[in-house]
Amino acid sequence: MIVDDQHYDLIIIGTGAGGGTLLHKLAPTGKKILVLERGDFLPKEKENWSAVEVFGKARYNAREQWYDISGDPFRPQTNYWVGGNTKVYGAALLRMREKDFEKVQHQDGISPEWSVKYQDFEPYYTEAEKLYSVHGKQGDDPTEPPHSEDYPSAPVSHEPRMQQLCDAILKQGLHPSHLPLGLRLNETDADDSDCIRCKTCDGFPCKVDGKGDAEVIGIVPALELPNVTLKTEAKVVCLHTSPSGREIKAVEAEIGGRSHLFFSDIVVLACGAVNSAALLLRSANEQHPTGLANSSDQVGRNFMKHLMTALVQLSPKPNHTVFQKTICVNDFYWGYLDYEYPMGHIQNTGSLLQEMILTEAPPLLALLSKLMPGLGLRQLASRTIGWWLQTEDLPDSNNRVRVDGSKLYLDYTTNNFEAHDRLIYHWTEILKAVERTENKSGLPLDIYPYSNTTIRVVGHQCGTLRFGEDPTTSVLDLNCRTHDVDNLYVVDGSFFPSSAAVSPTLTIIANALRVGEHLISRLS
Repeated sequence: MIVDDQHYDLIIIGTGAGGGTLLHKLAPTGKKILVLERGDFLPKEKENWSAVEVFGKARYNAREQWYDISGDPFRPQTNYWVGGNTKVYGAALLRMREKDFEKVQHQDGISPEWSVKYQDFEPYYTEAEKLYSVHGKQGDDPTEPPHSEDYPSAPVSHEPRMQQLCDAILKQGLHPSHLPLGLRLNETDADDSDCIRCKTCDGFPCKVDGKGDAEVIGIVPALELPNVTLKTEAKVVCLHTSPSGREIKAVEAEIGGRSHLFFSDIVVLACGAVNSAALLLRSANEQHPTGLANSSDQVGRNFMKHLMTALVQLSPKPNHTVFQKTICVNDFYWGYLDYEYPMGHIQNTGSLLQEMILTEAPPLLALLSKLMPGLGLRQLASRTIGWWLQTEDLPDSNNRVRVDGSKLYLDYTTNNFEAHDRLIYHWTEILKAVERTENKSGLPLDIYPYSNTTIRVVGHQCGTLRFGEDPTTSVLDLNCRTHDVDNLYVVDGSFFPSSAAVSPTLTIIANALRVGEHLISRLS
């Protein structure tokens, strides 16, 4: 084993939304920081914008196997790169609603109360939006919580077809609004804009650094400082404690096929909800026989990842939109008409390219060909509008991360189905009503929902190391320090007690800034 002769003030494990943002916050302190990332920098190459490579061949997904509740292997849709999953995310950065921090009754169970409330997070949401250049507009969405400051950037404009659709949805009595997006975009000065509003944004790596991702925003600027060291292709395999078990003394990582040992005063996990829990379980020792920081038996439990459906709207009217992902609708978030329970959030997907019809949703190809015989894939794709629907996944202690030897198990059973099905139904009816109003040709409209609730889709993972005030029912305290180990913190999505229905990324970023403020105080 190679023992690093440096002693660090802090080690951050992982460089995604949590780890990359925390590094941004702490790097200016001058403290000696080591960052360990199991992946490398994602290469800028022509395949970045190839739907066949990105979706069909899963070129940038982790090349490993996890196992489901039946013991069957699957390749997870997660990404080990500098910047983590933000390298391929859709850059939708929404705040959780005020009520999301409270106890909420769903048809299938309870979304539990958070011990930290929206007003506690609000200053960090504002800081996060500034840091990640979030474009948005207040006032359109009645569910949006109050902001102490306006969005730092103007909303990303709707292209003509999307504006027409937005106006038509408004006439149905709903409140379509601008989707908050973290883009390095300046629509008034192209020379000052990294983002080029291309078709390959949502789910693709960005070749021009136009997304506000954790590598671009957090990691790269911090590396200019002499107190920051990044080691890539460094897979952390174990955390070693002191004899008492009350503090981490060393971090063990595999680099180039050899074991390395690193020492620091504080260790922060940001590996993602699945891998952070797995690392604690794999670090079991005499003082922590069931896994590190697991006296509550909650490590790995309450895994959540949203119920998600991509819905393809096929219309006779061509859609020439290039950058499509600009609309969101939250009228169904807390219920609708005769259904009193929350249903969820709706936003556009990126453009549906012809290659994506072949690679991402093969059943769609047969359907579209039947509906419009004689049309080529390009013509079919040009008549689609994509929508993304997501519903809150309720915490369940039986939905959990387990390890058995070298194998990582994700025991998971989906819940809250009816709420998600009702969201799909109501949105389909709205789109049909819009099309009846717009469509004068008499040609048919069809809606094709394509489920993304399979076990391998883990982009919105959260909840496996929930925070709270009671150490018997939570793993982390309210500063996201483990109850059992004094110098061990977590800043990824693991800390969520509930998943809400909006994407978790902005809340992970805001929480990293919040925890960073605490760590600055502790380090000083």
